[in-house]
Amino acid sequence: MEFNYFSYLCFIWAAVGIITRVLMVTMGDRWNKWEMEKAYASQKPVWIYVIGVVGLFVIAWTWYQVFNLNVQYSWIMAVIVSLTTIKLSALLFKYDQFRQFASETLNNPKKMKKLNISVLTISIIFIALGVFVY
Repeated sequence: MEFNYFSYLCFIWAAVGIITRVLMVTMGDRWNKWEMEKAYASQKPVWIYVIGVVGLFVIAWTWYQVFNLNVQYSWIMAVIVSLTTIKLSALLFKYDQFRQFASETLNNPKKMKKLNISVLTISIIFIALGVFVY
């Protein structure tokens, strides 16, 4: 198996998804507290601006790679990565609404279960893409 930018992107994204789900389950309420008090504190943390810039760079770099690497179906990951602008723009421009959404999700077991199942499913899809497509 030969690795390229898109396979690494798949594996890194899948790892983040799986690791955060494991931490959420094992830490329980401590995760919720950390997320709402530290990661998404009431005053918008500086890291959000850094993530915004890094996120936009990753999107641009991914599209650059689509047109410069000869990797079949690379556009699929480029589109998926581009969809992260939805979360980035919510974090950057509608932080209070995003924070409220995060709080409601963290404090609703049914929503958390749906979120965790979705993230794990997407992580498995990314692993499959990294192994079989890229």
